[in-house]
Amino acid sequence: MSTSSSYEIYSFTLLNEIHKKYILELWNNEYPIQLAFNNSEELEKYLQGLIDAQHLFIVDENNQIKGWAVVFEKDYEKWFAIIISNDLHRKGIGSKLLDRLKMYSDELNGWVIDHENDVKANGENYLSPLSFYNKNEFIEIPETRLESEIISAVKIKWEIKKRED
Repeated sequence: MSTSSSYEIYSFTLLNEIHKKYILELWNNEYPIQLAFNNSEELEKYLQGLIDAQHLFIVDENNQIKGWAVVFEKDYEKWFAIIISNDLHRKGIGSKLLDRLKMYSDELNGWVIDHENDVKANGENYLSPLSFYNKNEFIEIPETRLESEIISAVKIKWEIKKRED
C-alpha cells in the first residue's frame, strides 16, 4: 500500500444500501466472530435501534469505505462505535476519526473488549483496542462491564476537560 494514500471523512445522518453493505462487511471482518451479523436484516435492526445517529465514513482515494463510526444517544448519554479496516490500523486514521466524533458531544461512551481471547472471521485473534482508546484520552470505567455469552467488555469514557478557574 502506498504511504501517500489519502483518506476523507464523510458524515451522514441517513444511510443508503451501499453504506450498509460496507458497514456489514467491516463489522463482520473486524469484530470478533461471535458479534457478526448473519445477514443485512440483523444489521438493519441494530441500526434502527440507534437514536439520533450520526454516521462517519473513512473513504480512500478509490472511493472504498475503509472505516465507519457512529455517535448516538443511549440512556441520556452520547455513545459511539467505530470500526476501521485492519490495513489502516496504526496510521493515525482512527485517531482522526475519534477527533471528529468528539466534535459531536462533550462526552463519548463506548464498550471495549479488554482481552484478546476472541477470534475474527479470518481466524486471526481480535486484538483489544483498549490501549488505542487510552492514547486518545478515554478512561476505563472498570466497575461498569458488559458481560454476556457473546461479549466481555469494559465501559470507556471521554469527556472535555473542564477548565479550572
